[in-house]
Amino acid sequence: MMRAAITRWVIYLTSASIGVIAFLYPFFLPMLPKEAVMGSAHAQDAPLLLTVLVGICFAALLVEAQAQAGSAKMIALLGVLVSINALLRFVEVAAPGPGGFSPIFFLIATTGYVMGGRFGFLMGALTLFVSALITGGVGPWLPYQMFTAGWMGMSAPLCRPAVRVLRGEGTWREVVVLALFAGVWGLVYGAIMNLWFWPYAVGPQEQHWQPGMHWTDGVMRYAAFYLATSLAWDAMRLAGNMLLMFAFALPTLRVLRRFQQRFTFTYRPMEQVGI
Repeated sequence: MMRAAITRWVIYLTSASIGVIAFLYPFFLPMLPKEAVMGSAHAQDAPLLLTVLVGICFAALLVEAQAQAGSAKMIALLGVLVSINALLRFVEVAAPGPGGFSPIFFLIATTGYVMGGRFGFLMGALTLFVSALITGGVGPWLPYQMFTAGWMGMSAPLCRPAVRVLRGEGTWREVVVLALFAGVWGLVYGAIMNLWFWPYAVGPQEQHWQPGMHWTDGVMRYAAFYLATSLAWDAMRLAGNMLLMFAFALPTLRVLRRFQQRFTFTYRPMEQVGI
């Protein structure tokens, strides 16, 4: 049991480390090709990164499924939730919402909060992967979307201490905490995603990266770039995430907790319980 737990955490920590490196390594290169078309950034390394990330997700699924008797049912539940989220993204593509609003982040946040960070990471990463296959959204940006959505789901359990302090489980206080979390991630998701192409972008010098510049200058330029190009777009995601939480969080949390109680148990042989 201890070996399985260590293996699971090694897999997730490895995936997080690969994601951080993938986003940040261009900032340490002595020279970068400037891409006039945003979608051509990372065109060379994105296929390898996507292959590695999908492989990590499947390895995590195999380890989780073998961990204990209830895990196979949790994996089945994950498949259902990912399918629902992929369908929601298909609807979003067919009838786009305002700005960066997307309904998929609601389930990523709530499942990560209830089921745990590992479940949340898989929910986020696989939602973006499956929905990209359905909607034709496969491109060099996809592995970066998968990492960022996975990190949102992985970080959702950080809401639990605040909910415990407020004694808010099952009440509107819990919904407020989750709405604030989802709203902040509405901005954070866009801020992180911009980094996949920003070092390669061309434009006003005061808004773009130059190899060799000091990191403080880079932060200031990125802030100027974000305010000028992304804040209004991401604000729609912030508002949409919060509205969905206030509208649907309470019944969704009740359903997820019911599944968690049914599927989460530890098998003990009869001789260990005195039978």
